[in-house]
Amino acid sequence: MRSAPGTGAILLYSRAMKPVSIARRLVRDLEGQGFAAPVTHVYNPLVHAAKPHRQYLKRYAEGPKEILFLGMNPGPFGMAQTGVPFGDVSMVRDWLGIEAAVGKPEQEHPKRPILGFDCPRSEVSGTRLWGWARDSFGTPERFFQRFFVWNYCPLIFLEESGRNRTPDKLPKTERNALFQACDTALVRMLDQLQPRYAIGVGKFAEGRLRAVIDDESITIGVIPHPSPANPQANKGWAKAAGAALTQMGIKV
Repeated sequence: MRSAPGTGAILLYSRAMKPVSIARRLVRDLEGQGFAAPVTHVYNPLVHAAKPHRQYLKRYAEGPKEILFLGMNPGPFGMAQTGVPFGDVSMVRDWLGIEAAVGKPEQEHPKRPILGFDCPRSEVSGTRLWGWARDSFGTPERFFQRFFVWNYCPLIFLEESGRNRTPDKLPKTERNALFQACDTALVRMLDQLQPRYAIGVGKFAEGRLRAVIDDESITIGVIPHPSPANPQANKGWAKAAGAALTQMGIKV
């Protein structure tokens, strides 16, 4: 049993939705939501990068999973380009084995073009997270036997300068509708995957897990965010993440 804040209701799913259907429903739930300045552009990789995103879900999201890793939202050189959470191009193409045509957002920021798998820039967070998975498990199949990685919010918010504006920095009036849609999708994904552990990649994601989970059988935890903006991550993210998992009783 899990709750979706903002609705005052307990959402129960007698038949869990398939991951591809969850993503499609989330796209519909987010349609028409507006975001004011300083946000000037909003990308939804579930739309312009739908093909590789569907590949990712169909190949790796079949439940149940022991552990869900939950990120915040896409990075401009990761999921924004590939449709995969923390989706550094080389990691997605060469390790996960996913590559497909990527389109363009309706309004493209001139400083943050969508180049898909031709994007020449790496996503540091993605090279760290997927690099840890590769080094720890060897193959994607071994990793995804136990784990799945999902982003709480699929949207990337860009300011005029090209700077990211993270969801937690949005005005409350904008966050309410956004979080309601994303909370509902998260509840559905939890029902599909039935994890024993739900782990936020960073404090924001941990907070959203705690907001929606009302189930004592699921252990909620957190690992450091692998972003270079996080000083802890720059001192050895893989080691810090491994230590956090060990403390939760998760053996890798």
